[in-house]
Amino acid sequence: MFKNKKEKLKEFQQLIKYEFINEELLVQALTTPLFGNENNAPHYDILETLGDAVIKTILISKKIKDTKGEINPEIITKTKQAIENNESLAKIAEAYFHFEKYIFKAKNQDLKIKDKKILADVLEAVCGALYLDSNNLNTVDDIIISKFYDNWDSLIEDSTIFNKNKLLEYLQQTYRITPEIELQYESSGPDNDLLWVAKNPKILNINIDLPFSLKSMASKSKKEAEKDLYKKILDYLKENIF
Repeated sequence: MFKNKKEKLKEFQQLIKYEFINEELLVQALTTPLFGNENNAPHYDILETLGDAVIKTILISKKIKDTKGEINPEIITKTKQAIENNESLAKIAEAYFHFEKYIFKAKNQDLKIKDKKILADVLEAVCGALYLDSNNLNTVDDIIISKFYDNWDSLIEDSTIFNKNKLLEYLQQTYRITPEIELQYESSGPDNDLLWVAKNPKILNINIDLPFSLKSMASKSKKEAEKDLYKKILDYLKENIF
């Protein structure tokens, strides 16, 4: 697709409509740790950490301005949770910027299937690099945040990070108590590439028998498996119980 590294970097800067003063910051932001370690090159870890703080600062500031300072603390909490969720940021990186085309990655890193977290990491790292290069939060806002901000609420509405909260709220409204949910787990695959399934859900303090067949899809982590199963429990309850 690209003849060389220089061509890739040029097109990326044309895409975001910003020319880096220090282009090495951009290279670092687009380089995965695995690729960087294989090639003895700087990678995005540090920039990702900075970018996370930059994105939170800009998004929360915009939310406060939108509500003229009368923002509900729950909105702040929800915004922070969504930013910390790889799913939300990966969706933005792919749908709004097509970052997957520009990342310097190892051959076995699959951005479409196994390694979507990389897309989230790169979005944060690019924001960190932009801030360091421009020394200006407004630049990061103009180039990145403003592109998706108007759709932020709808982008995170279906985020799996809130699946457990939605299930608990649904049960609380129905039974007027705070339920306790117990899950079991099983793993498969090699130790360096485990897949997890959450299964056999039980709502301990409510008399509801959930079907034994309810289980999550195979996921890269227990947390991802949990989120998938919580949604399936809620869907089942809405369709069969209430």
